[in-house]
Amino acid sequence: MHCPFCGHTETKVIDSRLAGEGRQIRRRRECLACTERFTTFESAELLLPMVVKSDRSREPFDENKLRSGMQKALEKRPVGSEMIDDAVARICHKLRSLGEREVASRGVGEMVMEELRHLDEVGYVRFASVYRSFQDVEAFRTEIDQLRRHARRREASKDQLPLLPGAGTDEEQP
Repeated sequence: MHCPFCGHTETKVIDSRLAGEGRQIRRRRECLACTERFTTFESAELLLPMVVKSDRSREPFDENKLRSGMQKALEKRPVGSEMIDDAVARICHKLRSLGEREVASRGVGEMVMEELRHLDEVGYVRFASVYRSFQDVEAFRTEIDQLRRHARRREASKDQLPLLPGAGTDEEQP
């Protein structure tokens, strides 16, 4: 690490702490030549895969583009920016976990739709209408019917008894 004040190559770490919700390390450093102090942040460089579009062109995954698309779908809906950020983080985590160098844009779109389905049904349908290029009202009706079936399955599974004691509840069973 070069000193930002004098350019000397030797510094010592005075203090290290977690920062950024544990995703970064904040280090306080001191230059061994000029004794000036400065702060550095260290984080893991995790590469996201390239996105292969339907025309077979490739582009780097863009987290801002993902967030923007989700925000547009959820515009004027009661979904906070923290919830959108959490959904974006889950999608990025899934993409990293795949361990692939390339991922089809279709796969990313399906991940977005899954997250939107849990966040807001109206946002989900808005995104689906653009993503799936709805041509008429019948396409909307079909998508809404699928959304209703999914919601009924989710509700039905809540009524089932848990397989293991304590499963499905936040409290411990004796």
